Amino acid sequence: VIDSVVLPPAEPEATPPAVPQDIVSIAAEDGRFTTLTTALRVAGLDAVLKGNGPFTVFAPTDEAFAKLPAGTVEALVNDTGCCGKLQSILLYHVVPGEVKAAEVVKLSSATTAQGSDVQVSLSGGSVRINDARVLITDIQASNGVVHVIDSVLLPPAEPAAVSYRR
Repeated sequence: VIDSVVLPPAEPEATPPAVPQDIVSIAAEDGRFTTLTTALRVAGLDAVLKGNGPFTVFAPTDEAFAKLPAGTVEALVNDTGCCGKLQSILLYHVVPGEVKAAEVVKLSSATTAQGSDVQVSLSGGSVRINDARVLITDIQASNGVVHVIDSVLLPPAEPAAVSYRR
């Protein structure tokens, strides 16, 4: 005999699905992109890539930056007059819109936020963006998608200014 009504335990409230973080936050928390996140901050692009997007970012790892000639990264990041060149390099890693791996492999090129195209190819079972090999695909962010690459993409050299004499 009991003196009260026994009710089944209440069902726990469903936990809402986690909303992915923005591209910069994902890169900063990952640990493999410290050079990239520092360069984005120095160039003033971190705020842009925290924005609404959508963006597709081909993110070079710290090891990818280490492949550049000695002193290159330091010169770009520490030179107060560098931001035009540094921004150009970083924007060359960004494609406007969200392009997942299944779509990337169907492309032969893509126009970057810097304005130049990157070449997309399939080589030996690996996707390449120019000469960089894609290591990890489709890291979903709240404002786009990240694909991890093993080399830094360098935009094509701008043509030298031509001077004409009369």
